[in-house]
Amino acid sequence: MDDKNNLDRNELGKKAAVDGFAHELILTGILMKRYLNVSLVDLPLSEYDILVVFKNENAEEVFIRVQSRTATKSVKFTGGTRGGVDREYKSDVKKYTQSPKTADVVIGITPNENGNFDLYIVPTVLIAHFGTESKSIKQLQPLKNNFEMLERSKDHNFILAKAKELGLIK
Repeated sequence: MDDKNNLDRNELGKKAAVDGFAHELILTGILMKRYLNVSLVDLPLSEYDILVVFKNENAEEVFIRVQSRTATKSVKFTGGTRGGVDREYKSDVKKYTQSPKTADVVIGITPNENGNFDLYIVPTVLIAHFGTESKSIKQLQPLKNNFEMLERSKDHNFILAKAKELGLIK
């Protein structure tokens, strides 16, 4: 590979890394405006990026673990690998697929045509039912800005019934 191609790849990698960090911060801000009690997680070995805390209808405190993903054409459900400028980095973390053991929701964030952002809120209990490492945002349209899926993400029976109703799973 010549120097120009290497430079282009490095620049693309840097942009991807910056986009990932920026989208994580933007997502945190969007969630903070809605739920108030939201924080980035500063735990380097954590499988989630953001913690959302709110009171449910019974006034019980609920903690939702959110994994942020930049979504251009699809939302990826895997973690443990590096992307962007430092993709050569090797760690002790192995590739895994998100599940209720690692996070409660994966949220794909994508800029829309009017300068705002759309959120594809995917409860992790659905990911095993999908049987894939990603889904296109076209297939996830019923989850677009669907905050009920975040708020009820720990209610697996509700999520699975709603996903069937929305045609996301059989």
